[in-house]
Amino acid sequence: MGVVLVVGGVNQDVTVRVDRRPTGGETTVGEGPVVGGGGKGANQAAAAAYAGAAVRLCAVVGDDAAGQEQLGSLEAAGVDVSGVRRAADVATGAALIVLTPDGENSIAVGAGANALLGADDVERALAGGDVDVVLAQTEPGTAPVVAAAREAAARGVRLVLNPAPVEGLDLDTLRAADPLVVNEHEAVDLLREHDGTFASHAPAADLARPLADLLDCPSVVVSLGAEGAVVVSGAVGSRRELRVSSPRVQAVDTTGAGDVLVGTLAARLADGADLTTAVSEACAAAAEAVTSAGARGYLG
Repeated sequence: MGVVLVVGGVNQDVTVRVDRRPTGGETTVGEGPVVGGGGKGANQAAAAAYAGAAVRLCAVVGDDAAGQEQLGSLEAAGVDVSGVRRAADVATGAALIVLTPDGENSIAVGAGANALLGADDVERALAGGDVDVVLAQTEPGTAPVVAAAREAAARGVRLVLNPAPVEGLDLDTLRAADPLVVNEHEAVDLLREHDGTFASHAPAADLARPLADLLDCPSVVVSLGAEGAVVVSGAVGSRRELRVSSPRVQAVDTTGAGDVLVGTLAARLADGADLTTAVSEACAAAAEAVTSAGARGYLG
């Protein structure tokens, strides 16, 4: 069993179902609210545990009922939360989700205690060693991600990096990722941020190679939702590119699907799978997840 250390955020999700998203200045009334577990770090940790990894979470929650509830939910999902810090006088992060009948969502996040996650937390989490993969994403900001990349490199540990949202990570940190995992929008944002001439309207499936070449990452995965993912690996000049398909399903709720893909991918890599196999299994897991309501509804 591989060991995955997840560095990321924990949120309480509040979801409202509406017939259509409100426009600026408009109020729409829908069903709900439904309160559940969320946060990219927490979702990815739960997915990695569900995929069979031994998972430790490095995060910060508030010393409040929401924080206690989220930690209990993660423990029940098989995640080791002993390294999660509880901060006084600050609320646990929250995500406000608007969900439409087609399963698509719009999300606004209040960082809360997530903003307190720092380099010291990451260093402590890795001090004990015995980690196969470090998985990080930028929801709590860039400082813990930079620390995760630095500490993983110092220990010879593989880094899976999900720069979501794209928040000005330096090139050295991005290049440490193996793989860098992004969706179409994040791929475009990274290309625009680091290539002043980028103005392409290329299909999402064509973004992986230029992103890998621009950032000089060992490997890049661009997720395409229901269309699967594109995997690019190898050195510049000898890149290998592969399209991985996703099972066709009836989507109920796409909230957290990307996190399921990333968490499953990290778990399979920690267990020794090659990148293509890991991505294929991750796409299948994400497809399963969207058939249930909520970011972790697939857990049952």
